[in-house]
Amino acid sequence: MTALLGPRQCGKTTLAKAIIAGRKDALYLDLERPDDFRALSDPQAFFRMHGGKMICLDEIQGVPEIFPVIRTVVDDAEIRCTFLILGSASPHLLRQSSESLAGRIRYIELTPFLAEETAGTDEDLRTLWLRGGFPRSYLAKSDDSSFEWREDFVRTFLERDIPSLGFRIPAEGMRRFWTMLSHLNAQILNRSRLGESLDISHHAVQNHLDILTGSSMVRALQPFESNVRKRLVKSPKIYFRDTGILHVLSGIRTGRQLLSHPSYGSSWEGFAMESICAAPEISRRWRPFFYGAHGGGEIDLILDDGQRRIAIEFKASSSPSLTRDFFTALADTGIETAWVVAPVVRPFPLQKGIMAGTPMACIKAISGEMN
Repeated sequence: MTALLGPRQCGKTTLAKAIIAGRKDALYLDLERPDDFRALSDPQAFFRMHGGKMICLDEIQGVPEIFPVIRTVVDDAEIRCTFLILGSASPHLLRQSSESLAGRIRYIELTPFLAEETAGTDEDLRTLWLRGGFPRSYLAKSDDSSFEWREDFVRTFLERDIPSLGFRIPAEGMRRFWTMLSHLNAQILNRSRLGESLDISHHAVQNHLDILTGSSMVRALQPFESNVRKRLVKSPKIYFRDTGILHVLSGIRTGRQLLSHPSYGSSWEGFAMESICAAPEISRRWRPFFYGAHGGGEIDLILDDGQRRIAIEFKASSSPSLTRDFFTALADTGIETAWVVAPVVRPFPLQKGIMAGTPMACIKAISGEMN
């Protein structure tokens, strides 16, 4: 059994239908359609009727009670069904699947378009950065139509998607929280301060954050643990996983507005961060962290595969330079290989062991080291 997970509108259904196209032994059900939902009123009988087929169940997060039934079907040698399930939530939010189907299911995350999936020109990179990677946003005819699509996406996510996951949070309250996070993108999370600014408890802050991370809207990057004799930052850093969503919540419509916006640098950091961390070549092998010490020393991203570590710093400049804090952190962690990811024309060495380049150049270099 395979679960294809990712945010709504990122292309899961299109991919699934392409997989089962032309197969006479495949069956597709969209569980948000009333007719398809009613077809599973007696799921055990339905699966027996279609024994031996590949059954694709879309928007599975809306019917969590079906997971125990799927488990019995998967274990029944007479039925012989195989399943492809699609969901707009992470395994963390689909706890029923991880508990009911432990050892029987493989999770694959599908993301919006990443930098390495576009044509790779400077214009493609700027468009992806501004509009984000959701297909209908990235491929829109104009920046205005892209912005309007993302406004509708945010509204639907707040008013329909979150309630469908079983959370009773007023849409306006969650929008305020999400918008406040847009001002804190690429910053260390302070739950108490954020809660005070919104007049909610720090427990509510964590609950709201869990929803956004679990639905692939936000990444909470965890701190790197080290034995250095310094007091290290222990709270996560928060990143929007899609800069198009970040920009719509920040009111950024055009590339010109982005260039002059106060969040220009943090926007690039989030864009480049997600481009690297979500790339399959990286996510399959490397664990991401950041390093921060209260006494000085900071690294935006550390990739660790259990044997090696690579430090990555993000700079929204075509002529990047490094601070003393970065070199202090390299010494603290003992990391000898580093990249500075910036919107440069071509990769070049900054100094021994440190290269500068685009997100794609960084990914290719790290992947080459792995092979």
